[in-house]
Amino acid sequence: MLTQRFDDALAFAHELHRRQSRKGNDTPYIAHLLGVSSLVLEHGGDEDEAIAALLHDAVEDQGGRPTGEAIAARFGERVADIVWGCTDAEIIPKPPWEARKQAYLDHLVHAPASVLLVSSADKLYNARTILSDHDEIGDRVFDRFSASKSRTLWYYRGLVSAYRRAAHFKGHPGIARLVRDLDAVVTALEARG
Repeated sequence: MLTQRFDDALAFAHELHRRQSRKGNDTPYIAHLLGVSSLVLEHGGDEDEAIAALLHDAVEDQGGRPTGEAIAARFGERVADIVWGCTDAEIIPKPPWEARKQAYLDHLVHAPASVLLVSSADKLYNARTILSDHDEIGDRVFDRFSASKSRTLWYYRGLVSAYRRAAHFKGHPGIARLVRDLDAVVTALEARG
């Protein structure tokens, strides 16, 4: 069962992201955070992992290191460690896209299971959104990203590969299911030419 800590994390996530919307539309960003947290819970995550899912973008998008320290103080080191493990940049401006994404892929291979669970839930949620939006507007969906369509697909295929190399040693069936679903969505995106 979830406790008051989860409620507090939800309120904190909403406070941090209340003025943020999803790329390319007006959907409140909290919808993404709730979706990722839901996937984590549905795939065997515990309360710390569900809280980290709510806060997984907080360091990257809402204040860097001070936000990470606030997460540790409010929700504990385990939650903060998961959030840090899902963060590919804490500085603004962010480092160049390709180098940052390659470093994240390299990091995932050695990441703890909790980080893999939250990260793969996040990437599956994002890939499903891209696929759904592609069905509506075609390749214009890729205009909302920093990278081209081919580089975006390279990154998502790289995620599948990194999770598979790491998850094989983690023994977590939820991660395996998330990665299987991510692979199917990425394959569908690649098939759309």
